[in-house]
Amino acid sequence: MRIRLALLTACLAVATALPAQAADATGAHLEGELPSGAVYVMDVPASWNGTVLLYSHGYAPAGSPKLAQNTPSTAARDKLLAEGYALIGSSYATNGWAVTEAVPDQLATLDLFTEKFGPARRTLAWGTSYGGFVTTMLAERHRFDGSLSMCGLVQGGVANWNSTLDPVFALRTLLAPDSGIRLAGFADQAEAVAAAKSLTTKVDAAQQTPQGRARIGLAAALHNIPGYNDASQTKPGPTDWGTQQSNQFTAVRGLLQMPAFSWRQEAESRAGGNPSWNTGVDYTAMLARSPLYKEVTELYKEAGLSLRTDLSALGRAPRISANPKAVGWMRNTSVLTGRLTAPQLNIHTTGDALIPVQAESAYRRAATAGGSTGLLRQAYVDGPGHCTFTTGETLGALDTLEDRLDTGRWDVSPGTLNSRAGQEDPTTEARYVPYRPTAYPRPHDLAHPGDNRP
Repeated sequence: MRIRLALLTACLAVATALPAQAADATGAHLEGELPSGAVYVMDVPASWNGTVLLYSHGYAPAGSPKLAQNTPSTAARDKLLAEGYALIGSSYATNGWAVTEAVPDQLATLDLFTEKFGPARRTLAWGTSYGGFVTTMLAERHRFDGSLSMCGLVQGGVANWNSTLDPVFALRTLLAPDSGIRLAGFADQAEAVAAAKSLTTKVDAAQQTPQGRARIGLAAALHNIPGYNDASQTKPGPTDWGTQQSNQFTAVRGLLQMPAFSWRQEAESRAGGNPSWNTGVDYTAMLARSPLYKEVTELYKEAGLSLRTDLSALGRAPRISANPKAVGWMRNTSVLTGRLTAPQLNIHTTGDALIPVQAESAYRRAATAGGSTGLLRQAYVDGPGHCTFTTGETLGALDTLEDRLDTGRWDVSPGTLNSRAGQEDPTTEARYVPYRPTAYPRPHDLAHPGDNRP
């Protein structure tokens, strides 16, 4: 997706800004609206250090309020302003799968900042979750000095929606084979919400039996949903299969409530049809590669079920085909190239159920093919949840990126990251650990166009 300079310049020419909300010895706070309808926010300290941080926020469901964000948290904002950073970000013109608006709106926000405050000495892009995906789009296609993607959807759009299809396909096939519950190609939000409710009812009932729990565990394994994915959960032991499955069940319900149905329908409406497929997918091989394979085999053994029989049922079940036009739209707008133009650091929690940590494997594969592995580093926080970094862990990662830009050398060892996190926030223990995620189950990037073809 390339943004024509002429169009961007035209947009900026008519950009409007509201008067500064605060402009005194503590700096300036500006809010305003771009011609696209996106709103933006800018905070500039009185003693600006010359670095501007362009923050891309996470996914906001269609219909929710448009809110501009320039940091992941209030604590991070306050600390960064005290350290002299300028902080900017936009809401994007629309919510939902809004990458075609998000990228130009973020660039327009940056250019408007330059118009008002002058050129920055250093410009960094950073973002969380879906915003980590937007950040990587910016980093691949436009010139930034560096970027930080946190818990990012860096597997890209095609891989994301394909992988989101797999667990619900398994659940319908094994728990509701004759239900006719639609999994893709929704006519509207009402149909998607109704389908989600129907499958959730089946899943809730299945959780009451050992056989149902085993099958839910199998579906969770196809999406690599970890057995400890929320800090409020009981942390299971290495062979505590029951607690692991119970924790996964909670995450599976969350997947059904929004991403797999409602959010998918919104993305389909932009793409012009269903951009996902599972034709030709070997679920037996996929399960064998999952880090949760042992859990699934033990759950099936305890339930007295044949895993081979259920995998054969998945193999025989009618598959879902994609709309070629929709796949083309998703590839053109939402698939990463792996060709970074400047250093990027990615951080991810190991217990992420919404964007499993294996997404980082998908992006490393793309960066290897794109020839930019020297620019990419990835680091991992040993903790449950999606984007549940402490303020110290977040700012320690930012310090690490800046050190790479200052010295020309990467140091992303857990010890260094934890030390930097501790300097930023001495009150909370940092949790960076040595870690290497397994392969993403459904990788798809522009360097490997033959993978998982519909």
